[in-house]
Amino acid sequence: MSQGQDSAKRIVLAARPVGEPKPSDFRIEEFAVPTPGAGEVLLRTIWLSLDPYMRGRMSDGPSYAAPVPVGGVMEGEAVSEVAASNNPDFAVGDIVRARTGWQSHAISNGKGLIKVDPRLGPISTSIGVLGMPGMTAYTGLLDIGKPQAGETVVVAGASGAVGSAVGQIAKIKGARAVGIAGGKDKCDYVVKELGFDACIDHRDPDLAAKLKDACPDGIDVYFENVGGAVFEAVFPLLNPFARVPVCGLIAHYNDTEAKPPKWAASLMRATLTKRLTFRGFIVSDFASRHGDFLRDMSGWVRDGKVKYKEFVTEGLESAPGAFIGLLKGANFGKQLVRVGPDKA
Repeated sequence: MSQGQDSAKRIVLAARPVGEPKPSDFRIEEFAVPTPGAGEVLLRTIWLSLDPYMRGRMSDGPSYAAPVPVGGVMEGEAVSEVAASNNPDFAVGDIVRARTGWQSHAISNGKGLIKVDPRLGPISTSIGVLGMPGMTAYTGLLDIGKPQAGETVVVAGASGAVGSAVGQIAKIKGARAVGIAGGKDKCDYVVKELGFDACIDHRDPDLAAKLKDACPDGIDVYFENVGGAVFEAVFPLLNPFARVPVCGLIAHYNDTEAKPPKWAASLMRATLTKRLTFRGFIVSDFASRHGDFLRDMSGWVRDGKVKYKEFVTEGLESAPGAFIGLLKGANFGKQLVRVGPDKA
C-alpha cells in the first residue's frame, strides 16, 4: 500500500444507481488499519472477485439477499492473508477466502473464513474456477441441467468465469457444447482453447439463424445467465424435456422497470407442450455438494480438462471501473482485482 501500513482503503456505495452504475455511485475512503481483538484476525486483501450479482446488491428492490446500505462497504468475496491473529484456528500467513467486501483490510472473528489450499492451484482460483463461479457452473449444469452424452448444451457468456466452465464440463460428460459470447476474439477462444463445438457472437444480427445452424438437433440444456435477445434466440430451439438452469440475467440488471415479455404466453405454452423445466438457483442451494465440486473440478483443472482465464485490474481503486465494464462484457475471463501483493 502506498500510504504505509497504518492506512487502509475501502469502497462504499455512495448512491443507488439508476440504470447503469456510474463512477459517482461509488466512493473510496481511507481508514486506519484496524487492530484485532480477542478471538479475531486481521485480514489483508490480496484478490477481490467482481461478479454480476453485485449489481442487484446495489439496488433496494426485493431479492434473495439484503442490499448494501448507502455508505456501506460494497459486498464481495476476497482471498486474503492473515496479517495478525488472536484466534487459535488461524496463523499469520494463512490464506483464507471470505466475504470481506471491497476493502484492503478487514477484521474477522473467524466465522465464515475458509482456508485456501495453495496446492490446489493459484490462490486466485479459489474465487474463480475453484470457487463460487466454478461451483455455480458445476451444480447448475450437473444437478439441474443433467446433460446426457450426445445432447446439446448451450451457454451464454461462454468466455466468462461461469460459462466457460459450463461448456467444458458438458464436454467432459459427452455432450455437445455450443457457446454464445460477445465478439470474434471471445468466440475463437471458446472454440480453439476451451474445446466447445461452436460459438456464436451475440452481437451478430443473424444470431437466431446461426444458433439454429449450430444446433441442428435442437437444444437439450440451456444454461441461462444472460436473458434478453440471447434467450429469445434460444427459446424456439428448446427440445421436449429441455432443462434450463437459470443462474443470472445480466442483460436485465440495469433495467429501470420490469416489462413482461411480449411472448410470455408462448413461453408458458411451450413449457406445457414441450414439458420444459426452468429452475432458478443460487449456488448456496447446493452447499452440500462443495466437497464433490472441489474434488472433481480441481482434478479437471490439474489434468487440463478445464481451462480458465483471468482478467485482472490493479489496485482497489480500479474496482468501480472494472465492475461497470463487467456489466457491459468488457472483461475476458474471470474479473479479478489485485488489491495487494500475492506472496503465494
